[in-house]
Amino acid sequence: MLATDGFEEVELTSPKEAMENAGAKTVVVSLKSGEIQANQHREHGIKVKVDKTLDEVKAEDFDALLIPGGLFNPDALRVEQKALDFASAFFEQKKPVFAICHGPQVLISAGLVSGRQMTGFKAIQQDLKNAGALVSDEQVVVDEGLVTSRNPDDLPAFNRKIVEEICEGRHDGQRDSVAA
Repeated sequence: MLATDGFEEVELTSPKEAMENAGAKTVVVSLKSGEIQANQHREHGIKVKVDKTLDEVKAEDFDALLIPGGLFNPDALRVEQKALDFASAFFEQKKPVFAICHGPQVLISAGLVSGRQMTGFKAIQQDLKNAGALVSDEQVVVDEGLVTSRNPDDLPAFNRKIVEEICEGRHDGQRDSVAA
């Protein structure tokens, strides 16, 4: 899970719980060590312990990547080249990537959305289209290992699909998204 201060609390905690209930080990990766501050919409939520920083990990250490939304989390991540390179490496390695709400903005900045079937929070759907994504306003959109969702209301369907995709493993279509 790639997140930093300002992530939407339930968009990290709910998928984390779903994955752990299915037997997965989850790791919170961030820009800094210590704890990161969640938001519950515009109010502060819980603090979450960071397991590793981006400087301490490589995509090959993991089976999949989750990018939660929130108003501030994606904005902070999308301007950090290490975060963009980390996300891109999952695509290069054909591994599942999950992004919800504003989380797909990180993928836009990494140049990974052109030609991909996606969704996201209503306010970023035009941004996805402008970056070349084929956008539909559905609970969950799946495209060759890339799973996107719109908002916390969609978490039950998003979480089911996360578990299913992790069980499926690698997807050849992921590598096709990586910008040359």
